[in-house]
Amino acid sequence: MRILLLACNPVVAPYPVYPLGMSVIAAALARAGHAVRQFDMLAAGFSIDSLRAAIAACDPGLVGVSFRNLDNVNACNEMHYLDQLMALMDTIRAQTRAPVVIGGPGFSVMPERLLDITGSDFGIVGEGERLVVELAAALQRGEPPPRRLFRADASLDAAGMVPAAYDAPILDFYQKGGGIVPLQTKRGCPFRCAYCTYPLLEGRRIRVRDRDTVVDEMLALQASGARQIFFTDSVFNDPGGAYRDLIAAMRRRGVALPWTGFFRPEVIAPELLRDMRETGLNAVELGSDAATDTTLREMGKSFGFRDIEAAHAAFAAAGITVSHYFMLGGPGETEATVEEGISNILRLQGAAAFIFLGIRILPGTPLAERARNEGVITAATDLLHPVFYFSPAI
Repeated sequence: MRILLLACNPVVAPYPVYPLGMSVIAAALARAGHAVRQFDMLAAGFSIDSLRAAIAACDPGLVGVSFRNLDNVNACNEMHYLDQLMALMDTIRAQTRAPVVIGGPGFSVMPERLLDITGSDFGIVGEGERLVVELAAALQRGEPPPRRLFRADASLDAAGMVPAAYDAPILDFYQKGGGIVPLQTKRGCPFRCAYCTYPLLEGRRIRVRDRDTVVDEMLALQASGARQIFFTDSVFNDPGGAYRDLIAAMRRRGVALPWTGFFRPEVIAPELLRDMRETGLNAVELGSDAATDTTLREMGKSFGFRDIEAAHAAFAAAGITVSHYFMLGGPGETEATVEEGISNILRLQGAAAFIFLGIRILPGTPLAERARNEGVITAATDLLHPVFYFSPAI
């Protein structure tokens, strides 16, 4: 079957993000024998004419749409992306009678609602490698499934996670535009942060990909011109220590490609940090999230601000660029914690600190339950449109 996959993420700040999910789905479908074309709206300048031409050239039997973000989760400068998705769907429907399946993180957080709004024939919640192949096989047999919505529920083991089929022209666009190349080494998150949807999308059990397969991907990307890798794991330095085995494999095979990722604030042993530097670690994004012990505890964190400072100091001393993300105004915030938090952040010298006000409330998160209990939202509140949590105390 000919299948056209579309990515429609318009976000370019702080840098454009290559559509990794689409390329993973493309790889799974190609392995199953389908002819797959990947099309990225951002790389095409969001040109509807280019989209029409791609659909006409492919003449697909199935169209897959990857929807990454509902909005930019920024209360101070809101940007919404649903209208762009609807325009994309209108173009697809006008151009082809092929069934449409939608997935991606933006879809998966509110699947029933978005399935109805977009009029998609099918939707996949969470990881889609297995489910999209099963759907394509059923359609190819002329046996469309009776239900429209499929849930992965973190059903894949590590062996089921296929390496991404990076599309060369799309990859070239992102690299020329200053973007970095995403690569995933594991899925799942065991933590219970109040606001986060990672456990809903990937499950709480960490599933680690084969380290040599990951290194193979890194070396192939380097050969294709990649200048910086971003490990997209929810937390790179997982509590079970799987990341250490990956670093050992990277060292053994001589990897020296600049890379970064999301890190939990903890002090990494100097010898391991040295090994990470040798393989290319040049920056870390710390999930600090809150700036006082009180607000960290209320956000569901298991570390305090001293841990953030210690991790910051260790990375900085090793010559690794550090950035922090903080959300002020969240659970437990008071005027006193705001003042304390600002003072704490100012002690983190030499780092970039990205500070957000309020927290986007998403269904299924502990924060959504708290917001209902506090009367911030009700069961009837439409969370498709951004609602931000601000502590009642401020």
